[in-house]
Amino acid sequence: MLDIENILLQISVMALPALLAITLHEAAHGYAALHFGDDTAKRQGRLSLNPLRHIDPLGTVILPLVMFATTGFMFGWAKPVPVDFRNLRNPRRDMVWVAAAGPAVNIVLAVVSALLLHTANLVPDFMAQWFVRNLAISLQFNVLLACFNMIPLPPLDGGRVAVGLLPDALAFPLARLERYGMFILIGVVFLIPFIAGKLGYDFSPLGMVLLPVVDMVVDWIVRLTGIMG
Repeated sequence: MLDIENILLQISVMALPALLAITLHEAAHGYAALHFGDDTAKRQGRLSLNPLRHIDPLGTVILPLVMFATTGFMFGWAKPVPVDFRNLRNPRRDMVWVAAAGPAVNIVLAVVSALLLHTANLVPDFMAQWFVRNLAISLQFNVLLACFNMIPLPPLDGGRVAVGLLPDALAFPLARLERYGMFILIGVVFLIPFIAGKLGYDFSPLGMVLLPVVDMVVDWIVRLTGIMG
């Protein structure tokens, strides 16, 4: 028999931090673009902290729920905020700042979540555990989202940063990968681990590279904020 109360509790402590993380991530891109001269997001009503304006049916709802039901872990994305890089005052340079704004906000959210753990003793006992779990997951999820998005592959933020910083000889071929970027990600994140699992192997190339970096950043934030006992 399903424990509905426990399921709802699990969803609440994972969904709320995730929704906040991806909403502020996308809003940061829009605000950064506006600062550097592009008002596309503002004109399309996407310059908002309202999560409903950033929900992507697949990435924000379906995939996280499927992952939670099958793995007990949630991951997803929001609807990308539209940015017309041609409107930026210095398109190549400003593209770097616009792209980096989302992951930067996630790191700030991770640090704030860690700092708020110091206030757990001020929370009433009946919700203290829920409060701590929310903040702990917020710390982990924001770091994961930031690190994932900084993978140097367009259309991820890290790919746009790399295109903006690399010399032309490297930047142009990388930029041309954008049309294939999502297919490459789907293959690395889902297809390769799935095929490997069917063959009896536990192999996730992205996990092997990304998770140690995530653990390192989380450990740095834990030490920086003094929440390690």
